[in-house]
Amino acid sequence: MADKSLIRFETSHGGFTVELYPEEAPVTVENFLAYVDDEFFDGTIFHRIVPGFVIQGGGMDKEFRSRETREPIRNEAKNGLKNLRGTLSMARTSVVDSATSQFFVNLADNAFLDHSARDFGYAVFGRVTEGMPTIDAIAAVATGRRKGYQDAPLEDVVIVSARRL
Repeated sequence: MADKSLIRFETSHGGFTVELYPEEAPVTVENFLAYVDDEFFDGTIFHRIVPGFVIQGGGMDKEFRSRETREPIRNEAKNGLKNLRGTLSMARTSVVDSATSQFFVNLADNAFLDHSARDFGYAVFGRVTEGMPTIDAIAAVATGRRKGYQDAPLEDVVIVSARRL
């Protein structure tokens, strides 16, 4: 059995633990761990919250300014993992290989985000193993238009820290 990395997130709304899948998504996990090891996520926010869909973060500060990232990585959505409730996937633009630091947690089973003939999909690279009540609490905050973004939390939802366990 492969050694799976565990990451503990502490947020302004509580903590949660994530198990990463280096065998299924080696490029994505290596990229994500580099951001964790650099403490890049500390002080970033969950800037997009869509109840029943996803919470997204990992790239913007409290002023909704994008942090400088590494080069985009190859999209590993063809790894066979599905966008199920509690899984982590890489956020990207309409360009298939454009993911950098932003990730999202699926709040529901989002099969339409999986790799298919219709769309390349979004790479699943981990899952929440502890702390889904925290994820659900984040998903329940009031949202609206803020700093030019829709589906933004009206109060800051801050990632205080993200560390390997």
